[in-house]
Amino acid sequence: MSENAGRPIPIATAVTEPYWEGCRRGQLLLQRCTACGSSQFYPRTLCSSCGADTLEWVPASGAGEVAAYTVVRRAITPAFAERVPYVVAIVRLAEGPQLMSHIVDCEPEAVRVGAGVQVGFEDLDGEASLPVFRLTN
Repeated sequence: MSENAGRPIPIATAVTEPYWEGCRRGQLLLQRCTACGSSQFYPRTLCSSCGADTLEWVPASGAGEVAAYTVVRRAITPAFAERVPYVVAIVRLAEGPQLMSHIVDCEPEAVRVGAGVQVGFEDLDGEASLPVFRLTN
């Protein structure tokens, strides 16, 4: 049984496919509005700042900081049982948008609000890749 057995796999839509394809290539992409310059996450058809439909996909730096987090000590499904304890965090990217992800490769006690992080990617058996973050300080 693989480590990812039973874990949910993201389902791409026409709007989200470029994001998930970027993740499979090891590149975090954000949408940027060509009308107002705002970056956004999660993928949408309209700019969340000005409402324009002039969005383009651009590479993000992958750098950010922990805005909030929790330590999961009891798995919500058997698919996550071997991972506990693990950290789920809201990461504020250097470009401004926030996203929810895991902080990996550290003890949960090392995570703090304001801690610097850098994106990495976790492959889900070749079906998808998810952005995860590692502490940088």
